[in-house]
Amino acid sequence: MIKILFICHGNICRSTMAEYVMKDMVNKMNLSDSFHIDSAATSREEIGNPVHHGTRRKLKEVGILCGDHRARQMCREEYDKFDYIIGMDSWNIRNINRIIGNNDPDHKVYKLLDFTDRKGQDIADPWYTGNFDDTYRDVKEGCEALLNDCLLRL
Repeated sequence: MIKILFICHGNICRSTMAEYVMKDMVNKMNLSDSFHIDSAATSREEIGNPVHHGTRRKLKEVGILCGDHRARQMCREEYDKFDYIIGMDSWNIRNINRIIGNNDPDHKVYKLLDFTDRKGQDIADPWYTGNFDDTYRDVKEGCEALLNDCLLRL
């Protein structure tokens, strides 16, 4: 089983979008039993809050249903539980490394776009930009490339 944890600052916009986009892709390939996909935050600011209405709206527009996810903060122990820990931007990566406190010895921490031709680029935070369309486009591109990487492990 491949275990993926998507991370953003608050766990209400980008990481939840990535979680549900990836779950949808895996479901459509009938591979749900081969994956465990979750999301979390680096901060405590949104803990307990639901998926942002902009993320929910965009996913509904493209035919992806959101569950009843509530924001939560990543914990250090999750480093050992997941195969991929995927941040959305450079600040997320810095904060992930602070949380795990081990500088990623198993090379599990990536930015989502590291799996694409846009390696190193950030996914813009729609909390600030208001542009959930661009965020979705980037998340979808990153998830497709990540899924291709995962399929090599199955």
